[in-house]
Amino acid sequence: MLIAPATRRISSGLATVVPAATMLTFLAASSAPTPLYRVYQARWAFSSGMLTVIFGVYAVCLLLALLTVGSLSDHVGRRPVILAAIGLDVVAMVVFSTADGVPLLIAARMVQGLATGAATGALAAAILDAERPHGPLVNSVAPVAGLAVGALGSAALVQFLPWPRHTVYLVLIVLFAIEAIGTILVPETSPRMPGARQALRPRVGVPAPARTAFAATALLDIAAWALSGFYLSLGPSLVRAVTGSASILLGGLLVFTLAGVGAAAIWLLRGVAADRVMRAAAAALAIGIAVTVAAIQSGSPTLLFTGTVIAGIGFGASFQGITRTVFPLAPPTERGKLVAAFYVLSYLAFCIPAVTAGVVATHVSLTTTATCYAVLLIVLTLSTLIPLRTR
Repeated sequence: MLIAPATRRISSGLATVVPAATMLTFLAASSAPTPLYRVYQARWAFSSGMLTVIFGVYAVCLLLALLTVGSLSDHVGRRPVILAAIGLDVVAMVVFSTADGVPLLIAARMVQGLATGAATGALAAAILDAERPHGPLVNSVAPVAGLAVGALGSAALVQFLPWPRHTVYLVLIVLFAIEAIGTILVPETSPRMPGARQALRPRVGVPAPARTAFAATALLDIAAWALSGFYLSLGPSLVRAVTGSASILLGGLLVFTLAGVGAAAIWLLRGVAADRVMRAAAAALAIGIAVTVAAIQSGSPTLLFTGTVIAGIGFGASFQGITRTVFPLAPPTERGKLVAAFYVLSYLAFCIPAVTAGVVATHVSLTTTATCYAVLLIVLTLSTLIPLRTR
């Protein structure tokens, strides 16, 4: 008589912890190559434009997966989609660790993008299924914390351990294996529904109850993810341009600062009304980016990290405010579709501006490119205050 309640508590806890940890690992894996980009550049001699292409194919493939299988878990269940995505990302880790040139690096990023896109909708929906009151908060913290942990953890492993192009991927393979076992142990949270074949047709869906909120928060979402895309692709190169240091750890620390502060902001602002969080996020993004511009012009590492801290607050707060506002508005049977739509918008903003900046940086200096990029983001961020105030 005493075993059943304990089992239910364990199952309930695993149903939240396992998908949250798995989402964190997927996003950590996505940012793990960032500190290694300079290692790859030194070894294979490719330009900043090619670097952002390597970065961009990940986001493109992620979008393709979101458009085709983003809502599949609403029909076949969360567990099969998550396990398949884990297996695909393990393949990507193997290709990364054995890559001997740019083509295999691009192939690894493409496979990783497909895996992460397949996993994102299913994991976010599984978290909402298991943790209805706090699901939006968990869905906000886990991805941003994953970006932070992946960047700094990878940089530390590369800086201090042998086999820099292999160790980080072996660690991630072990983590994915553990989480696959956990996924098998967790009870399925979504019933099977007909229409799986139709769900594979590329489509983005915003349920009617969420459309007004989705439109009102779109500009803020674009600004935040465009900033993070620049940091994750060209951040380590920017650190070197501003500080003159070739330290891999310092480049990883910059990305960690943006995402780590963002994750902390999500947690600390969890009790504040979502509309106030989003207005504060827009202001913090604009101020932080402006301070970063001053750092680029003056060559000040202190200002660079100060601006990144402030911008990180805006990045995390925007992500939290948007997901808290939009995600709960979807009916349970359409959650996967809404999450897919949100990430389609986010990852378009994540890759297109960053790839454009990388191409431009091959013709003008990186500091000039970063300054122009930052000014455009400030204008976009300030413009978000109008629809937010209306909303």
